[in-house]
Order: sequence, then C-alpha cells, then structure tokens
Amino acid sequence: MAGVATYNIAGRQVGGHYLAMAILGTLFGGAYYSVSGPKKPTAAATPPINASSSDEADFIKKFMEDQEKKH
Repeated sequence: MAGVATYNIAGRQVGGHYLAMAILGTLFGGAYYSVSGPKKPTAAATPPINASSSDEADFIKKFMEDQEKKH
C-alpha cells in the first residue's frame, strides 16, 4: 500500500491532499469574493413622496421618521 505524497514546505512535511484542499479553497473562495461585489445599503433608497399638498408631505415624512425610530 502506497503512502501519502508529502512535500517539504517551510521545513515541515505537508501532505499532498492538504495542498490540494488549500488550492481548491483559495480558488473557490477567491471566485466567490470577486463575484459578490460591493454591498449596497438598501435603506438609503426611498421612493419619492407624491403628495397633493405640503401638509400631506409633512405628515408622510413625520410618519416615516416615527416608523424608523420604532425599528
């Protein structure tokens, strides 16, 4: 029965299967990181307020501020 292939890295014996797992982990982790892109905040995008009067617009703004404080 054959033994595991070992490589001498930085003065230590490292098994070939550990090297393979490290390479695959780096490959897939790097691909995931590069595809994920930057995180965008979702709370910053608010829809426009289509109010018929300034009183209605003020009421909607105050209501939305109160709801944000609750959460």
